[in-house]
Amino acid sequence: MKKITLVFIILLTVGFVYSQTSAKGGYKIANKFHLEGDEKWDYLFSDDTSGRVYVSHGTMVQVVDEVKGTVVGKITGLDGVHGIAVAPALNKGYISTKNDNSVTIFDTKTFKVIKKIEVTGKSPDAIFFDSFSKKVFVFNGHSNNVTVLNAETDEIVATIALEGNPEASATDGKGKIYVNLEDASKIAVINATTFKVENVWSIAPGSGPTGLSLDNETHRLFSVCANKLMVVVDSETGKVITTLPIGEKCDGAAFDPVLKCAYSSNGDGTVTVVKEVSKDTFVVSETIKTQKGAKTITLNKQTHHIYLTSADFGAQTGTAKATLIPNTFAVIDIAPL
Repeated sequence: MKKITLVFIILLTVGFVYSQTSAKGGYKIANKFHLEGDEKWDYLFSDDTSGRVYVSHGTMVQVVDEVKGTVVGKITGLDGVHGIAVAPALNKGYISTKNDNSVTIFDTKTFKVIKKIEVTGKSPDAIFFDSFSKKVFVFNGHSNNVTVLNAETDEIVATIALEGNPEASATDGKGKIYVNLEDASKIAVINATTFKVENVWSIAPGSGPTGLSLDNETHRLFSVCANKLMVVVDSETGKVITTLPIGEKCDGAAFDPVLKCAYSSNGDGTVTVVKEVSKDTFVVSETIKTQKGAKTITLNKQTHHIYLTSADFGAQTGTAKATLIPNTFAVIDIAPL
């Protein structure tokens, strides 16, 4: 009888602790790093090997120490930054600049520009380094194609035509590159060795996909869409497994392979957290309040910290866009509890 009572008390205690933890939520805003400048922003990238986050910011990329929150470097003189990719073993970084249709290559130790390359398309946006093929994939939004660079020689080696406007991408680390086609509401599968499009999959009922992430263990893609859905897709067959509700104005996605959580960063000031219970079972476990305009995301897979960027805006009047309040641009650091 005493053993039964003890077990009952333990179960009650565990249940109480769990309920309190669930009520408080699993994430918190740990820091906010204010950065100079009032220009527009887009992608940001966490280099987990160095503990630095690279932040796109108008005409420059600011490199921020993820622990101290200090700017340790800048790459300036850029014409409309959109994406950043890093090849740690080569000590190189790559920046897509939309206004002049180019990629700027820089040294990640000195932050000095090595080379500037004009891409084979228009409006380069998302950019991705694939460690398997040692190639950099530059996704050109206004010409529906991909420019492929050899990261070792920094030369263009291929141009890949797509069926629609490319957005974010993900890799299985074994030679397959997945990319959202925003206006077609599809995912294209690219062979990183042959540079051929092997498959194009519909993600209906998802529409207008932007951010994309991947669980390489369960082979599940997470595509976040403009119609407020996260679509989970089998990365081997293209089958849509399920959909989950997310916030408005999504743009970015990330996946934590340790915590088994997929994230959608939403411009309405939220991050939707989707828990992968099993390879075919997913639940929205939390909605993190962030800041209006914080629509792009990066994740440090070692520390499990999430980073977003935004600024404060004034009140919106009529049809005019809300104006950015000067000196408010910042990196938002979200940590798991």
